[in-house]
Amino acid sequence: MKKTFDFNNLFTYDLANNHQGDVKHGLRIIKEIGKVNAAAGVRGAFKFQFRQLDTFIHPEFKERQDVKHIPRFMGTALSKKDYQQLLAAVTASGMYTMCTPFDEESVDVIHELGIKIIKVASCSAADWPLLEKIATANRPVVASTAGLSMDKIDRLVSFFEINNVHFALMHCVALYPTPLEKLELNQIRLLKERFPQLPIGFSTHEDPDNYIPVRLAYALGARLFERHVGINTDQYSLNAYSSNPVQVASWLSAYKEAVLACGGEHRSPATPSELVSLRSLMRGVYARNAIKKGEKITRDKVFFAMPIQEGQLASGDWVGGMEADADYAAKQPLHLEVVNSSLPDREIIYRLMLQVKGMLNQARIHIGRDSSIEISHHYGLERFREFGAVIIDCINRQYCKKLVIMLPRQKHPYHYHEKKEETFQLLCGDLEVELGGRRIKAEPGDTILVKPGEWHKFHTLDGAIFEEVSTTHYNNDSFYEDERIARLSREARKTVIPNWHVIQGKKE
Repeated sequence: MKKTFDFNNLFTYDLANNHQGDVKHGLRIIKEIGKVNAAAGVRGAFKFQFRQLDTFIHPEFKERQDVKHIPRFMGTALSKKDYQQLLAAVTASGMYTMCTPFDEESVDVIHELGIKIIKVASCSAADWPLLEKIATANRPVVASTAGLSMDKIDRLVSFFEINNVHFALMHCVALYPTPLEKLELNQIRLLKERFPQLPIGFSTHEDPDNYIPVRLAYALGARLFERHVGINTDQYSLNAYSSNPVQVASWLSAYKEAVLACGGEHRSPATPSELVSLRSLMRGVYARNAIKKGEKITRDKVFFAMPIQEGQLASGDWVGGMEADADYAAKQPLHLEVVNSSLPDREIIYRLMLQVKGMLNQARIHIGRDSSIEISHHYGLERFREFGAVIIDCINRQYCKKLVIMLPRQKHPYHYHEKKEETFQLLCGDLEVELGGRRIKAEPGDTILVKPGEWHKFHTLDGAIFEEVSTTHYNNDSFYEDERIARLSREARKTVIPNWHVIQGKKE
């Protein structure tokens, strides 16, 4: 199915059997939870559980009172007409409809009633006849994973992906209620690391008055959440793991606090007030003796001291070998413009390679310390962030393998090879390749074949790491459309770094 449903920040309220087989009571729960959900301004889904009891329970066990769950299931059964009334109330409350089917026939009822989302219960997450039916339902699916080994989770994920099911996973512990020491919240992080392409959530059964787990779950990466809900009345008592409307409101409030405390998921610039606070504790760069404009500023010509003054270069931005932008008297502060106007090439390379190493670390791609690195800068180092790539040579024999790293918004110009045939495979990030006038947008894992003589260029928006697997590479086998590049010697458009040690040394 098309991946159009957004699982992120979805809150599922599981009614289960808390309606007690009483439609009026169920409607009251939906109404009260709907009010709380609307007041919190979050996306809510109200979930039912379907079992076709005529076939779900063995005929000889239907009247048994000594078998766990069966008396409750039989005693709280509702008709399709009852569910239609409840579903209409969910929609009127501004929430999604959701249902857990426990048998194949219930999937058909979900279709019949037009329910939006299917939930796979942990006890059904290895029930292959049911999963095969769910895979044909063309609905977004949320699957819980309580009690599953990682092998079984891998199989579930692979099955849904092969069958093009749009789905999310939820960490869950099937203890009712779940003691704090059994919550195993680090499993959320484990699932995120193992399945970075999937939304990961937390289906919870802990004490409804404990709001620490939802905060921790969000901090560990959970982005969809589920709780059992209900209402205590004189007639019906609520179980120990379900939340009443007041507790749901507090649960959602705790989630919002966690969102505020955790902040953005990407590194953003510090606030002006934070920068002012930090700068007040920094040292500035001062001239030790008189320095003439244009003179190379080496370490022996400066000293570092508090306070740092307005527009002054900080000690942390000091780079040896810069040219003085003006005449400086002894003890005078150096201007910020010094570093902006005269960064040595080695410092530019150092900063670029730090960013490349950060991308590799984030992608968990490990490179040998003796790997040869080539910075391809077709229009010079000063325009590298616009045009170019970093190429790491891994193997070059009758076959060749390279890693190509492109920084965000970087482009690689039109060129072709006479001898080399190459295949690109995107490992992470985004990449668009223009091949013979055709634009190909690659997804991670996709491969793109480039034959000898085929013009090609590529670019990225948010950065990319891809493998180039090819026949033997020859240094004189790249031919560029832009004559300005074609006229340059290879040495003029490439900077070769023998190994990682070069960029790990101390700055002057």
